[in-house]
Amino acid sequence: MDPISTKAIVLSSLKYADADLIVKCFTENHGLKSYLLRNILASKKGKLRVSMFQPMTQLEIVALHKDNRDLHYIREAKTTYPYKSIPTQVDKSSIAIFLAETLRNSIQEEEANPRLFDFLEKSLFWLDEHCQVVNFHLLFLVKLSRFLGFYPHEHRPGEDYFNLLEGVFQNTSTNEYCLKGENVPLLKQLLTMDFDDLASLHLHQSQRIFFLESMMLYYELHLQGFRKPKSLEVLNEVFS
Repeated sequence: MDPISTKAIVLSSLKYADADLIVKCFTENHGLKSYLLRNILASKKGKLRVSMFQPMTQLEIVALHKDNRDLHYIREAKTTYPYKSIPTQVDKSSIAIFLAETLRNSIQEEEANPRLFDFLEKSLFWLDEHCQVVNFHLLFLVKLSRFLGFYPHEHRPGEDYFNLLEGVFQNTSTNEYCLKGENVPLLKQLLTMDFDDLASLHLHQSQRIFFLESMMLYYELHLQGFRKPKSLEVLNEVFS
């Protein structure tokens, strides 16, 4: 079996047995893949280092993919973009952990999605390079929904409710999942923004938390098996 080369973004790493890691990555050319890294926790001389497999690390890997196997193998790996600030700044590292957990619960297909990979790559570049990140994860979640298939439909004047179940704006409430109040104009605003516009977005802590909880419910309603990230509580504390 010939090895393959692809870019990859680390979503999670889990200790297995005494010295192994099981690492889940979203790869550019092969979608979601899990890899068994044998003896990586014990060996200090191997090509693969534990530090390479922190959440949202961007890698170039050489791997062996075996048909009909859940676990594959990485022969070589190198970091393609060493982060400058994400590992050392608490706000950014908390966002990265939250994003990794969200993606791990959201991406399920084992097939290439280059547009999604490009979005993740560029979003992480932006997060690492900029200072105004307090609302980064809110816009990220809105943008991510486009690639997952439930991006909110366009809105028209007078539509003051957002139906989380149907993903549409409405002028009346039709079920228990209809958002109203300040969350609706905030969602409309985020739909028109890019990351470079975030400096103009000023939210109270309570607004941020309430909107984030609403987005988590939106994801739960549209993704089978989606679980609210455990890191959500920590993230809210960091930005309190």
